[in-house]
Amino acid sequence: MTTRTLLLLLAVGLPLLVGCVSTAPPASTVVQVSDPWFTRGQATLERRKALARPATKAKNVILFIGDGMGISTLTAARIFAAQRDLDGELTGRSGEENHLSFERFPYSALVKTYTTNGQVSDSAGTATAMASGVKTRSGVLSVTSEQPKGVCAGSRDRAVDTILDLAEESGMSTGVVTTTTLTHATPGAFYASTPHRDWEYDAVIPADQKPCPDIARQLIEYDRGDGLEVAMGGGRPYFLPAGRPDPEYSDRTGLRQDGRDLVDEWQQRPGAAYVWNQDQLRDLDVAQTDRLLGLFESWELKYTVFRDPKNEADPTLTEMTRAAIDILQKNPRGFFLMVEGGRIDHGHHYGSAHMALEETRQLSMAVAAAMEKVDLDNTLILVTADHSHTLTISGYPSRGNDILGLVRENDDQGGATGKLARAEDGKPFTTLGYANGPGARHSFDEQGRTDPSDHQTHGSRYRQQALVRLSDETHGGEDVALYATGPQAHLVGGLIEQNVIFHLMRHALGLD
Repeated sequence: MTTRTLLLLLAVGLPLLVGCVSTAPPASTVVQVSDPWFTRGQATLERRKALARPATKAKNVILFIGDGMGISTLTAARIFAAQRDLDGELTGRSGEENHLSFERFPYSALVKTYTTNGQVSDSAGTATAMASGVKTRSGVLSVTSEQPKGVCAGSRDRAVDTILDLAEESGMSTGVVTTTTLTHATPGAFYASTPHRDWEYDAVIPADQKPCPDIARQLIEYDRGDGLEVAMGGGRPYFLPAGRPDPEYSDRTGLRQDGRDLVDEWQQRPGAAYVWNQDQLRDLDVAQTDRLLGLFESWELKYTVFRDPKNEADPTLTEMTRAAIDILQKNPRGFFLMVEGGRIDHGHHYGSAHMALEETRQLSMAVAAAMEKVDLDNTLILVTADHSHTLTISGYPSRGNDILGLVRENDDQGGATGKLARAEDGKPFTTLGYANGPGARHSFDEQGRTDPSDHQTHGSRYRQQALVRLSDETHGGEDVALYATGPQAHLVGGLIEQNVIFHLMRHALGLD
């Protein structure tokens, strides 16, 4: 054997064959085959080998977006969902082996989230990438990157078509569902075009930029195809004229300055219905409803952890998803639906992992509900995030350690002791923390870092300790995950730019 041959063999990782070749398996395999982790791993491989790659196109596409649902959020949420039931009680399960509903999808990819002017992105630029296939600036919705933020001039000429536009013009039904305001950045990017994401209603647009229509108005005036069929979320005052009493809160009124009642305008359409609470949504006659507008709160829908199950006016994300599918799937030509779990992001900004993880569980439940209502032979379901957050999972906690608790480590032999791990300051620390945010306010005092064992770390309003003090925790810039199942799901894989998600959906629907 020459030196060149030897080096080549080593470079590609091939074994050196000396003497007779043995066909017997390595001795270690005999031990491994009886190990449950080994056999489960082999079973996973066999399932993946058997995956089909159908050439058929999709009739329907449902895109779930967990706003702010980064990789660390997914890891913590799957543990959280196993360790605590829906009432918040500990279940006794370890959690690490758990899966969120969509984490069992057969195909996945990593997605880059930067915008054309931002290393760390916002929801407007990222939603535009997914909705239109075009990367743009942070802070703008469905316009090209040449459009300056906050400048109306030229913005209409730089508007881009979205997947919702294409679906409508092909005769499909369309819908957007969110736990934020209906006019927020993520849902707004699919049906509206604006140089500023905050122009949710007319009164907030500067006087010299008034030629640009507000986002709420664009939802009602949306005229591609035969218009949106389903729109559900919060932001009720943005659709009502100033002074109009809110149906739910006696101290609130509409905010529009143009005098228009956009809710009434929606209801003038044939087969259109409007609901503003959970009971009305549950009582809706789907057979008689062709269009549905749901505005369930003045601002965003309530965090799940603060809902009263016995007296709650807001529907869950699962209930909204089911109602949307019931209406949209009446169209024999198919549908496109975007569903956003928007309060994951808000929980992180507040600095509360508990809030964010519960909202992630709710998104997982909505995905599971959608899978039960559609035919996965003709429906492509995608689940992803627009961006991440600065949530970290750290220390060396024992398996099954409370994800919301303090780090308790193993001993030198690898056994759980229940003893608290301590930092160099002699104080314990939590598994979850943030790189920045409001949690830093209680993280340090004149004696240095505060002792988290004195805190109620399991509380829904508890803000994890943070390093850099900011009024709001920020987004994170790392890649997010994309999960896929259904027709053309096999095209999801590797590391992709965020705008590729649009192209995947368009191709799956045969609209390219």
